[in-house]
Amino acid sequence: MLLLPELLKDWPCTVIGGKFRVGITGITEDSRNVQPGYIFVARRGAKEDGTFFIEEAIQRGAAAIVVDRTEIGDLSKDVPLITVPDCRQFLSHASATLAGNPSEQLTIIAVTGTNGKTTVSHFIGQLLKKLGVRTAVIGTTGIFIEGHRVDYEVPQMTTLPAEYFHPLLKDCVAQGVTHVVLEASSLGLSTSRLAHCQIDVGILLNIGEDHYDEHGGKQFYIEAKSKLLKMADKVIVNRDDAICVDMATASARSCVFFGTHHLSDICLRAEDGQVVIATEKENGPLLLSTLGDFNWANAAAALSALLVLSHTLEELLPHTASLVLPEGRMERLEEEGITVVIDYAHTPDALEAVLSSLSKTCSGKLTTVFGCGGERDKGKRGEMGELAVRYSTNVLVTSDNPRKEDPLAIISDIVIGFADTCTPIEIEPDRSLAIRKAITGACAGDVVLIAGKGHEKTQHTAKGVFPFSDLEVAKAILSELNRK
Repeated sequence: MLLLPELLKDWPCTVIGGKFRVGITGITEDSRNVQPGYIFVARRGAKEDGTFFIEEAIQRGAAAIVVDRTEIGDLSKDVPLITVPDCRQFLSHASATLAGNPSEQLTIIAVTGTNGKTTVSHFIGQLLKKLGVRTAVIGTTGIFIEGHRVDYEVPQMTTLPAEYFHPLLKDCVAQGVTHVVLEASSLGLSTSRLAHCQIDVGILLNIGEDHYDEHGGKQFYIEAKSKLLKMADKVIVNRDDAICVDMATASARSCVFFGTHHLSDICLRAEDGQVVIATEKENGPLLLSTLGDFNWANAAAALSALLVLSHTLEELLPHTASLVLPEGRMERLEEEGITVVIDYAHTPDALEAVLSSLSKTCSGKLTTVFGCGGERDKGKRGEMGELAVRYSTNVLVTSDNPRKEDPLAIISDIVIGFADTCTPIEIEPDRSLAIRKAITGACAGDVVLIAGKGHEKTQHTAKGVFPFSDLEVAKAILSELNRK
């Protein structure tokens, strides 16, 4: 607990009314989470205005109200009204302070990029565990400590809001964790969720097409990702991505580059039939057992993080062959000679990377089942359709998470990308039925890719959120084939 004056010390603000020297036990921007002694941050959101819930927060025991504008009505005289320039920044500052600034006691590695954040984060976590370092991984697929998923009552978000994030870091410290690897999403960066987290290493993987609508365009998306370059003490950048290189140049930061480009500080190259990773001082074969050519780059990014933290290739390379992909990333099932691959690929770059890799090893037909999310980046739908028919023998277009958008309208946007293709195409809005058609229509040697949802266990529709897992649906259908 901190006294309110301590929390506001050196923070620009004005305070009106109420009892000022009160003890603060927590902070939240959700009135439903308010407990006695909490600060309620009444921020204006995209859909709702927090000021509408001030009275509820006070009734629940809020000790203070924080706003970032002056047009607020009368409040209870017992509760101070604090006006700050930026609610999100204050929420981040207060959350970190109330938790005791736990990031200062940890080595924090933050990974950003359109594709690959989850895989790279888990690769880093696995390598650190092999080295005997107690590590937590926080991101899209959940919270993991020492490779084991841990259940916390937090939102299902790639980058957690500050009010949940800093208490989680505090708990990590209490459990003896010394290193935390986290996914830094563009939305998390742009909304200051990590503003008061001390980041030791920041990794910029790539820039593709995703979340443009939510940011207001590509340039704003890039600017959001660029924030990590300014926040991290040490920066690692993909030398093979031209936009990433431009971002690094514009940041004027000293960066460590990884990639296949000959100017990379940590360089991947083909040599005598194997992949070699090399630094200025050492080199060695990079062995992987995972699916996907693109995972060589993901492994290189993970190794780069540990090299920057003063580990050596000699220490690290013996462990790369045991790296495993996280849930829903090139997850493979086999039955009756049929291979089913479940992958989270939901952007054009990710879909092309997966399809390109599978097309090189598939001896039979390659069937792709995919859709696109509703209320998200409509511009990428036709492009993903074009990529699907370019690499696939057959394509089944279905629903992903349509949310409140008409699934058939989304499918129509995808179909535009098919143009005059001769690839057999089928439209089946029912995702479960689309998966069934793809698998039951496959023969030994064929590969079925189910793309877009990966690890997700639900489907978001206009009628609500329902349980749905690509993996479980595919397992059930393959089990039926085995019983025949």
